[in-house]
Amino acid sequence: MIIEIIKLSGGTLVPASDIDAEKLAKFKTGEQYQIEIKQTRNPAFHRKVFAFFQFCFEHWQSQHEVQCLDKQFDSFRDQMLILAGYYDELYNLSGEVRLEAKSLAYSSMSQEQFEQCYSALINVALKHIFTEDDPVIQDRLIGFF
Repeated sequence: MIIEIIKLSGGTLVPASDIDAEKLAKFKTGEQYQIEIKQTRNPAFHRKVFAFFQFCFEHWQSQHEVQCLDKQFDSFRDQMLILAGYYDELYNLSGEVRLEAKSLAYSSMSQEQFEQCYSALINVALKHIFTEDDPVIQDRLIGFF
């Protein structure tokens, strides 16, 4: 079970919402429980990054007349991450290197790293995707800054 909590002054942990309070109420008072605490990333910012990927993909797709396939979007997102410098080098049995995009999962990078990655992705988009001077596109793009 996952319960979102907030730390208050004095070290008190409280449920972050009514739903989390209901989950917590299922535990018996006086019983001992073991918990694992993970700091969550800003979910609104996470959604913004993926909306940015989608915006970039739709623009790129319209410029190159590519069919919209989930697999194509995933490949596009990975290519943007690689161009932004967020990749691992993997070697095959013959010694050739292959670049694999790093995961953007909450557990894979801190909020600070995620924000740095987003900044690098914006630079990639400006350099490789949004090369024309369309004011409508530029206005929508500025909304992501």
